[in-house]
Amino acid sequence: MKNLSLLTDLYELTMAECYFHYKKNTLATFDLFVRELPVNRRYLVAAGLEDVLAYIKTLGFSKEDIVYLKKQKFFSKRFLKYLSSFRFHGDIWAMPEGEIFFPNEPVIRVTAPIIEAQIIESFLLNTINLQSMIASKASRVVSAAKKRGVYDFSLRRTQGWEAGIKAARSCYIAGCKGTSNVLAGKLYKIPVAGTMAHSFVMSFKNEIDSFLAYSSIFPSRTILLVDTYNTRKGIQNAVKIGLYLKAKGNRLQGIRLDSGDIISLSGLARRLLDKAGLKYVKIFASGNLDEFKIKKIIQGSGRVDNFGVGTNMGTSIDAPSLDVIYKISEVTNDGGEFLPTMKLSQAKVTYPGRKQVFRIKNKNGNFIQDILGLEKEKIQGGPLLKQVVAKGRVIYKSPPLDKIRDYFKNNLKKFPDGLKEIDSRYSYTVQISPKLKKLRQSLTQQLKKRQLNG
Repeated sequence: MKNLSLLTDLYELTMAECYFHYKKNTLATFDLFVRELPVNRRYLVAAGLEDVLAYIKTLGFSKEDIVYLKKQKFFSKRFLKYLSSFRFHGDIWAMPEGEIFFPNEPVIRVTAPIIEAQIIESFLLNTINLQSMIASKASRVVSAAKKRGVYDFSLRRTQGWEAGIKAARSCYIAGCKGTSNVLAGKLYKIPVAGTMAHSFVMSFKNEIDSFLAYSSIFPSRTILLVDTYNTRKGIQNAVKIGLYLKAKGNRLQGIRLDSGDIISLSGLARRLLDKAGLKYVKIFASGNLDEFKIKKIIQGSGRVDNFGVGTNMGTSIDAPSLDVIYKISEVTNDGGEFLPTMKLSQAKVTYPGRKQVFRIKNKNGNFIQDILGLEKEKIQGGPLLKQVVAKGRVIYKSPPLDKIRDYFKNNLKKFPDGLKEIDSRYSYTVQISPKLKKLRQSLTQQLKKRQLNG
């Protein structure tokens, strides 16, 4: 990963300079979590940790960075000298990618010199927000497809090329079978898939000529777009190509429906293909699909084998951001002792102390609830936060993407069915441990008194 040290908000650096002069040796713990679930979400999927760890490995301000900061005339020479040798020296605990999480559960926990913990905030929020948001949306689309294939077609609609690459990766974690994004395929070893555009069909005098041309170049990988002019006629032309390829010892792989009544058109296509002895030809559907439209197609007995989903999944269009935040939960005093702290703003109260998330199973191994508690509490449940950075050194090796994908898939199976139904109002239980509740109550009173006396 290239040097992204300046990929931060200005106030992170201005606060860091103040810390440099007044709290240089202070340590602090920050929690990165989502305050509330977005619309239509019952759970979230952790994604982006691999990029966070790559960022930590390369974190440091170059000579060019220091020259730029000097020109801004915000910072002292002493602070800029400190930044010129800046490295991260703290500890990071995180949920693995593919983990399922819920509001108020720390996805990442950072304990470090307060300057360092503050400087990395913006990158962490940006990275986890985008990738977890897309993975969470994609998981709903995949669930709605009921074991039919889903492919990421979102590159042309994502907010920038980098978002397109991260969207493809996040969608794959959530169960998509592949992507149209060739660079993402190369970088992450994701299967790539694609058909043809309407412009290709329209560039030929006749639709059948375009089909013949394409199938002659890709006789074993042809998927024909059949709705450019008249979908029924397009299907009939595809049948002709299918029989032509079959006679030559090849197979038409599929047809794609991109508009119209997908339920009735896919039924028509299946009948015509089967009647011609082309039962193996798959039917793809695309065109502004999302989990609700896919569910409607399946419930209406649509004969679709695979879905290409673009804009609505790759931008998480109904919930294009997460309420992801990064809040301090403990800080050292002059004697170096960690003291819990918390925010008291109305409707934005946080939980103090160094915390852990414990996931509770029933006797069948299925998940029944989470408990948010203090790290050192003895709670009968599997802790979700794992140490990934120790004293500035990355100690966690990110698994191959296929392993992350399998981890998510197996994880999701262990949750109640109500959590996975896209129209469900099911709410998974996250309890606050008695000790954490007690700490929050007592600290609330202490902080209110401190403010009154301050």
